[in-house]
Amino acid sequence: MKWLEHLNTINHHKLLVMELCFKVGLYRQGLLHDLSKYSPTEFFVGARYFQGTRSPNDAEREAKGYSAAWLHHKGRNKHHLEYWIDYGLGEGHKMEGMKMPVPYVVEMFCDRVAASKNYRKEQYTDGDAYAYYQRSKSHYIIHPDTAKLLEFLLRMLRDNGEELTCLYIRKYILKN
Repeated sequence: MKWLEHLNTINHHKLLVMELCFKVGLYRQGLLHDLSKYSPTEFFVGARYFQGTRSPNDAEREAKGYSAAWLHHKGRNKHHLEYWIDYGLGEGHKMEGMKMPVPYVVEMFCDRVAASKNYRKEQYTDGDAYAYYQRSKSHYIIHPDTAKLLEFLLRMLRDNGEELTCLYIRKYILKN
């Protein structure tokens, strides 16, 4: 029955992201968020490695040395910073994070908050997504402007709560 638990987790996460996206005015992105998780490439792996407390992609990565589900997912969802990694134009053409369009940075923010709520459950606080970002950011390949905006929004959530942060995003970041 792990597949059913995985499906429930995906559906719950998608609902949380949709609610946050709707609060900030990203209706289309809220509706279309993470549809690739229902594809066989991602769903069956997620069901096989489901644990309920973290991403099944981490377990697949530990078992196989890579995550085919994650490679599929990040290549189809523009709200992931990894979607925006490309060869730079500078000397040596090193891999770089490209500047993400603001609506996708906001969707990434919503995604991170929803993931924290989904996995932390009753222990969730508005500081969880920021804390996770701080623990992980050293290995990110991300454009400085993208990182600056994401970190600003996560700090604002931590310090001012969800309602005020979503209102700020809607009025000043997305300017709807």
